[in-house]
Amino acid sequence: MPDDLGNVQFIPEPDDARILSAVDPAAVEHQPGWRAEVMGWAPSPAMPIPMMNQWPKRIMNASVFMIGLLALWLVWRSQLLNIEPILPDSEWVFEQSEIRELQQIGQTGDGIRVCIVDTGIDLTHPDLDHLSIEYRDYWSSSDIPVDHGALAHGTLMSGLLVADGHQLGAAQGISLGVVSALGENQDGSNSGDEKRVSNGIDWCISPFNADIISLSLGGMQDPDSMSEGDISLTVRKAIDQGIFVIAAAGNDGGPADDGLVAIPGNIEYVITVGASDVNKDRWNGSSLGSQTVGGIDREDPHLKPEILAPGVGVISTGNQGSYFETQGTSVSTVIVTGALALILEDRPDLTSSENSNSDCILAVKWALRNSTLEEGATHSDSNGYGVLSAQKWYDEVMDIERC
Repeated sequence: MPDDLGNVQFIPEPDDARILSAVDPAAVEHQPGWRAEVMGWAPSPAMPIPMMNQWPKRIMNASVFMIGLLALWLVWRSQLLNIEPILPDSEWVFEQSEIRELQQIGQTGDGIRVCIVDTGIDLTHPDLDHLSIEYRDYWSSSDIPVDHGALAHGTLMSGLLVADGHQLGAAQGISLGVVSALGENQDGSNSGDEKRVSNGIDWCISPFNADIISLSLGGMQDPDSMSEGDISLTVRKAIDQGIFVIAAAGNDGGPADDGLVAIPGNIEYVITVGASDVNKDRWNGSSLGSQTVGGIDREDPHLKPEILAPGVGVISTGNQGSYFETQGTSVSTVIVTGALALILEDRPDLTSSENSNSDCILAVKWALRNSTLEEGATHSDSNGYGVLSAQKWYDEVMDIERC
């Protein structure tokens, strides 16, 4: 049975040292034609912006000037003058996606169980230290939540979802489960393997009992393969039980893009997410989608990718209490996950239960399509059905009859 991800590694691409790639080392060494799926750009520190009070535009006379200097000196001595640097944020992400609109009507994701499979999470970050999570470690079998990544990818993703501090996450009221299935290896890069990721997804299904599984990772499709690997099979298991799976489209967009979204985003009932920028334009690194699978045409609402969401120049929580700026479909995946959690809070009947199947997933995907596809427009391989509109998606989902 083939691997979906093989031995996943995150390494710099030859043409840009900033790129973070997920590759099968065997493919790189022995099959140069098999391109690596890029799941994100290596984050850079979010640089503080100094914010200082403006000086008076005009000094009336020397006496006033001296009094002013004395007053400022006294204020400085008493530490009352605020000249602390201000970190930039990504508020535009939450406003443009309409997540803030749903939060303003009281949505927090309360009652919804979200599971992230990634490098783990650093709960010592001041924006995350309030959390009480369920955790499973397939990297080192640690009982204590930890981010095993050379770059804190899992902490970045978690912060977008549940941070409370410098920046407020998309769905702070959820019950969060985190799986460490990727981590740093001996040469300083991040890696993982098929079995660990598959086991992580399976843990999300049970015992965690997820309503949504968020996968900011992916592997290359092999159009010639006649069978699926463990990751795809486990994702199908989740879908068959009515669990929503949100996955990254991949970041190999550009002239060499083969038009195939990453595994497991190629699976029919998965919601596959591409990245857009502050102008709602598709990020040029976001993978294109193919509308055939196994020689058979895909049908609505499963055309790939389904949706774009903000994913360029996004700031989130990093390691050692820091904040980083990053971009890629990994980020966009978490934004859609957060929006869906806010929506399902008011429709818990659409989440997984003992007798669930994929019918409710289908209904919610139709609602997603209808909320973003403008009148007279059609799906495109680059932009999917359109850019995420959480409020409109919410309205469409509220109209779903019981499934």
